[in-house]
Amino acid sequence: MPAEIHYPFDGVPTNGEVREAAPGVFWVRMPLPFRLDHINLWLLEEDDGWTVIDTGIACDETKAAWERIMATHCAGKPLRRMIVTHFHPDHVGLAGWMADCFGAALWMPLAEWAVARVLGAGASPAAEEGYRRFYHSAGFGPDLMKLVASRSGNYATRISPIPFAVRRIEDDEVLGIGGKDWRVIVGGGHSYEHASLYCAELGVLIAGDQVLPQISPNVSVWPTEPEADPLRHFLASLDRFRQLPADTLVLPGHRRPFTGLPGRLQALAAHHDERLTRTWEACEEPRTGLEVLHVLFEQSLDDHQVFFAVGESLAHLHYLVGRGRMIRTCRDDGVCLFRQHAA
Repeated sequence: MPAEIHYPFDGVPTNGEVREAAPGVFWVRMPLPFRLDHINLWLLEEDDGWTVIDTGIACDETKAAWERIMATHCAGKPLRRMIVTHFHPDHVGLAGWMADCFGAALWMPLAEWAVARVLGAGASPAAEEGYRRFYHSAGFGPDLMKLVASRSGNYATRISPIPFAVRRIEDDEVLGIGGKDWRVIVGGGHSYEHASLYCAELGVLIAGDQVLPQISPNVSVWPTEPEADPLRHFLASLDRFRQLPADTLVLPGHRRPFTGLPGRLQALAAHHDERLTRTWEACEEPRTGLEVLHVLFEQSLDDHQVFFAVGESLAHLHYLVGRGRMIRTCRDDGVCLFRQHAA
């Protein structure tokens, strides 16, 4: 049987506090302006400086916390590089600012950097039309469509300008950090080429958002890739982490560090199996993505969460379409409907 989840640390760091999680690996927690109100970031000590894994969202509070950390905990040694797991603003948001302030080089998967650069350019008429068409096709009515206008340029408001240059990191590449080897494990589904880092010597996995405790990483279809099948990529990625030792210490992007990776991977797969069953059962009659959302998410959702929820609903629908278990048709008005395959 898979090991149960265990949380080896009591409490969590306060915003801007630095706590050692493993030898030479330090845990920093920064605030986020969402219901999920924090992100975990990681400082790795090297002989001649520091490497940071992820940066936090662009806001004055997080900038001030990093300035304090650099002046105290990191005093005397520079920040050499930022390794960013993926393009989401809570992970890459301060990369441009940290490059300017501390001279740190940006390392991240090329696809993640490219998407960040594109979205960081802000809204455009083409993007706004793409967002409107996508959410209209998902079944959004007039009230929800009023929220869509603010989404196409929202990303750029939560980041500092993404650095022009990047050092690409790739799957299975081994990075030397602090005298230890860290292997890059690239996964999909939550983002395009999400990079996690595993150190066999320490028995530590810096998981980013690919493997989280208590909550499932968001796996969504987005307007920038409206025909995507991200759940296929996410479920395939779980196999990459099943190869790691059962006692691996997982350092996630949100919530608390934990052990019991096999059990968590099993729970994530079971979670999506259950949602796929509910999605399929909901579509005995034709349903829109928004209608399936109300089946999968019974809790109250705020204006921010509804976009993630409809993306998740579409991810499960697209997965079933790709496996031949669901049929998608589009009405003359552009709204897409999904129903069970009769065969």
